Amino acid sequence: MHGRPAEGEAKSESFPKRVRVLRPADFRRIYAQGQRVSGPYFAAFCLGGADTSGPRIGFTTPRALGKSVVRNRIKRRIREAVRRQLCQLEPQWEIVINPRRAALKAPFADITREVGRLFSRCKL
Repeated sequence: MHGRPAEGEAKSESFPKRVRVLRPADFRRIYAQGQRVSGPYFAAFCLGGADTSGPRIGFTTPRALGKSVVRNRIKRRIREAVRRQLCQLEPQWEIVINPRRAALKAPFADITREVGRLFSRCKL
């Protein structure tokens, strides 16, 4: 079933706003101070030691990847892989993920595996 849960029904796992990097200043700080981690489906900038109440993840998709429909689909696929493994990430991390075109047609299991590798590299 799609959409919002019915009244009284528990909301399934989601990607809440408190977990997202949203402000342009935060993106710039993570790019400038973070460590770059590259993979076949995305490049990520990881910044540890942040004083936050949990891990925060941001996504950027350049227009060079395609029209908005393509960019949004790539973001949705990677966001879902991140959401499923978010509990494995330690709370002090802030990560910005830049998807690559290969993420559009890659098997979802491969994207999930790459996200797991990224999170395992983010250990202090």
